[in-house]
Amino acid sequence: MQIGLLTDSLSESTWAEALDAAADLGVETVEIGLGGEHGGWSPAPHADVQELLRDAGARAALARDITSRGLRLEAFNAAGNPLHPRHGDRDAAVLRGALQLAQDLEIDTVVTMSGLPGYPGDVVPPWITTVWPPENLELLDYQWERAVEWWGPIAEDARARGVRIAVEMHANQLVYSVPGLLRLRAAVGDTVGANFDPSHLIWMGADPLAAIRALEGAIHHVHAKDTRIESPAAVSSRPETIPNPRTGERAWNYVAVGTGHPDGVDFWVRFVAALRQAGYDGPLSIENEDYTLGQRESVALAVETLRAARALEEVR
Repeated sequence: MQIGLLTDSLSESTWAEALDAAADLGVETVEIGLGGEHGGWSPAPHADVQELLRDAGARAALARDITSRGLRLEAFNAAGNPLHPRHGDRDAAVLRGALQLAQDLEIDTVVTMSGLPGYPGDVVPPWITTVWPPENLELLDYQWERAVEWWGPIAEDARARGVRIAVEMHANQLVYSVPGLLRLRAAVGDTVGANFDPSHLIWMGADPLAAIRALEGAIHHVHAKDTRIESPAAVSSRPETIPNPRTGERAWNYVAVGTGHPDGVDFWVRFVAALRQAGYDGPLSIENEDYTLGQRESVALAVETLRAARALEEVR
């Protein structure tokens, strides 16, 4: 497995600075966030999706910037809610643009999220996580019908382009757990698989290693991102609405890879082993959202942890 980097993790750096840092730290592949002012959730600090779509020279320059540093472009990230009742069309356009760019640049993976529809008349989509009151299941059935109807043609388009779609299981999305991911995949085909990010599953109470085993053969991409459960969770529970930067008050925090678990690197050794046993041998793409460390410091710690985990897993 290669050590990768979602360059949004170095959003405070210029494009050249981010690539130089990646190369200096021993990163092997890069993933680029798309969207920004055009839609989606990435701040897109390093690439303009519309410029890349219309300008072959810009695409060539981007590829040259990456390969000249000994790196490989592995994926585009088009995270957003393409099913949102108000701005879904903008987020969907970013996803479609990412699929086109992946084909143009001959990369095979686009990372995104499932989206979450509203009910007719809604302006904000409701996230259904319980079966009661009874109208919850009625709404959930509608959301799945809408999602499958939308995702079917998108999956067909991706398949025709030779591109896989890696859906991240994330809160406030229709697909937030392994059963949801497998349900969407069964409905629209195996072009859709998982972007396996353990950090979200950890705070929602899942076992990431069991989740990997349940997704054998269905993991298209991996985000290396860590979560630490904090002591307030014992009283407040894990659903959390305190803003991320207020780390000392929260029930859980996103932290640098290697600092979320009491056994440190040992968790990541088991993580790498589980991925290999599930048939995944692609990049471990670092995604940094640690609010207590500088961006480069957090990425460097992640690289160190993953390098150690990879080496230890190989000798066990």
